[in-house]
Amino acid sequence: MSLGPVMLDIAGTQLSDDDVRRLRHPRTGGVILFSRNYANHYQLAELTQQIHAVRNPRLLIAVDHEGGRVQRFQDDFTRLPAMRELGKIWDRQPTRARHLAQQVGFVLAAELNACGVDFSFTPVLDLDYGQSSVIGDRAFHPDPHVVSSLAHNLIIGLKKGGMVAVGKHFPGHGYIQADSHLEIAVDTREYADIAMKDLVPFQSLIDDGLAGIMPAHVIYEAIDCKPAGFSSLWLQRILRAELQFDGCIFSDDLSMRGAGEYLPSMCLRAESALNAGCDMILVCNNPDGADDILAGLKWEMSALSLARLARMHARNIFGSMTKLRENGDYVQAIREISIIGCESEDLPLA
Repeated sequence: MSLGPVMLDIAGTQLSDDDVRRLRHPRTGGVILFSRNYANHYQLAELTQQIHAVRNPRLLIAVDHEGGRVQRFQDDFTRLPAMRELGKIWDRQPTRARHLAQQVGFVLAAELNACGVDFSFTPVLDLDYGQSSVIGDRAFHPDPHVVSSLAHNLIIGLKKGGMVAVGKHFPGHGYIQADSHLEIAVDTREYADIAMKDLVPFQSLIDDGLAGIMPAHVIYEAIDCKPAGFSSLWLQRILRAELQFDGCIFSDDLSMRGAGEYLPSMCLRAESALNAGCDMILVCNNPDGADDILAGLKWEMSALSLARLARMHARNIFGSMTKLRENGDYVQAIREISIIGCESEDLPLA
């Protein structure tokens, strides 16, 4: 049985009968974990082992684990800084900021890898325009070239930790104030303005071999009336053809309000996102919606999509969290990260 195009969530710290039923469905291809799925690193490692054992080829396991206020696993994990803190260090010491970005990426990936998580949806490549209610300190910097450099170095660290990267939120979510989790988000800028700024980090990291990209549930009304994650213009003509991206495209959560107003049926949302060019779609915190999609979606994975998804599996080069903590490079990275000492802003959790 090959992987399907649906990534969904599970209820708790162990697999329930309903979880197993959904994970065995041929349309399922992955699992996204949340804080409710985590008690400690021993439990997490056991859970990921159970998930990987459900299917062959094994299901992908992902998480939103960026640092700052978006870090799903905290106890037993290193508290990672918000990416804006690296941008602040860049303004004073660019060389040190690049080094710390690598160390953050290494620790992030190594800890997840040692617990059986395949990848995190990171880095955030949005620009910090100082006005977004949901991006905020998740962004590295206002300057697209600084974002490119810091994200490039963070990805070097991820690779050292055995993990690929997924950049988000294409083509850029930082300009608007609206939170697409909660409301319809519209960006009124012309394409030239977006291309000169927001697209720069995506193009730079695509050229470096970025493995995955997540589009935004934002309508860029001067370009297309559909949100980017449902737009073949954005995903196929611009991302694939013009920017030459050949990695995996993951939809953002189809249960978000920014997606819901466009297509009210979950199955229609899934079909629309896949037809637009997504390789895998996310359905989070919506078990009824997940069941509707699994029951009604008619979709055959292409060989190209399957090959892209196959590249997303982590290389488990540490064996366990206990063994990782004996690694000298990891211990040194922890020391360096600990002195960043950032305090995240009091903004809503993504």
